[in-house]
Amino acid sequence: EERLQTQGARCMDCGVPFCHQKETGCPLGNKIPEWNELVHQGKWKQALERLLLTNNFPEFTGRVCPAPCEGACVLGIIEQPVTIKNIECAIIDRAFEQGWIVPKPPIYRTGKKVAVIGSGPAGLAAADQLNKAGHLVTVYERACRVGGLMMYGVPNMKADKELIVQRRADLMAAEGITFKVGSAGNVGAAAHPLDHKLIPGEEEPPSAKDLVDGFDAVLV
Repeated sequence: EERLQTQGARCMDCGVPFCHQKETGCPLGNKIPEWNELVHQGKWKQALERLLLTNNFPEFTGRVCPAPCEGACVLGIIEQPVTIKNIECAIIDRAFEQGWIVPKPPIYRTGKKVAVIGSGPAGLAAADQLNKAGHLVTVYERACRVGGLMMYGVPNMKADKELIVQRRADLMAAEGITFKVGSAGNVGAAAHPLDHKLIPGEEEPPSAKDLVDGFDAVLV
């Protein structure tokens, strides 16, 4: 913890922060200097709140992001850049350990239904934002488990499938998002018999027309 706070203090030596600018650093526009300062002050819960303003899944990006923010760090001109990625990961890991991350279903529901096809990081982030806005979200994934690239493309040594990826999927389900996996999530499979046979599950796969007719919007 002391080392992380020291790293946060190093961030405060920066005059013009390029790390959080989308054009030069973080594509998400994470408020990096702000949560680094809060970590330096030992205000971890406030740092978490600042981090979650711009990042749906810090436990993903804190492990697998190539960290262009560190490449944009001004301190990197004369010495090693601030270890931004480590701080980000530490904030969210501490939040889960301390029980700060709990399901927060939206208070108000709009009644609008949205289908999201694909449960990779982009699909999950879209589903998370739509759910927070109060819409009824269903995510369709033809694989047996939710997570897309995080579940099937990233090595377990970088992001544990149960402790990291499935934990987030379970949290989203507790917040009201519905996940359809396997044959139930294999949209359009009826038109492709071979594909239909390769995907496990008892439920019949939906067609694209089913989604268009049954939802107010479909996100592909």
